[in-house]
Amino acid sequence: MNDVGIINAEDAHSIMRLLGINARDAAAELACTCNEKKSAALREAARAIRDNVGEILAANETDIVTAKAGDVAEAFIDRLFLNKARVEAMALGFEDVASLPDPVGEVIGDWTRPNGLRITRVRVPLGVIGVIYESRPNVTADAGGLCIKSGNAAILRGGSESYCSSEAIAKCIVHGL
Repeated sequence: MNDVGIINAEDAHSIMRLLGINARDAAAELACTCNEKKSAALREAARAIRDNVGEILAANETDIVTAKAGDVAEAFIDRLFLNKARVEAMALGFEDVASLPDPVGEVIGDWTRPNGLRITRVRVPLGVIGVIYESRPNVTADAGGLCIKSGNAAILRGGSESYCSSEAIAKCIVHGL
C-alpha cells in the first residue's frame, strides 16, 4: 500500500485471495456449528453492540463529517446516520435472528420418483456469501447476523462512506463469535 492508501492490483489480488481462503476455512467450521452456539454468538454480538454504542456512534460521526465534506445529498446522509435507537435496533435484530429456528438441516420437500428413488430437499449452508452494500452501516449487522444463523461465512463490503461505522459494528460481530 502506498502513502495515500491506494493499493495496486497485485496487493488487491493478494488481499482478496487471503480473505477468500480465511472465509472458506471459517465456512467449513460454521456449517457444522450447532444452533445453540450460533444463537449464543448472535446474542453476544447484540450485547457487544450495546456495550459499544459510544464507539459506534463516534465512528458514525466520522463517516457523517466525511460525507458532508463531499457534498452528498441529505437522503444519503440519512441512510448513513446512526443514533442510539438505530443501534439498539441492530442489537434487537441480532436477538430476533438468534431466536429463530435453525434453518440448517430443515427438510423443505421430498418426493419419490417412479423408480422408487426418494429425493429430499434439505437446507444447507452455501459456504461463503459476499455482500456488497452502500451507505447503510446497519446492513453490516443485518447481513452478518443472517449469515451466521444460516451457517455461512460472510465477506462484507460496505461503501467507503460508511467505513468507520461498519468497522465498529463488524468488531462487535467478531466479538460475538
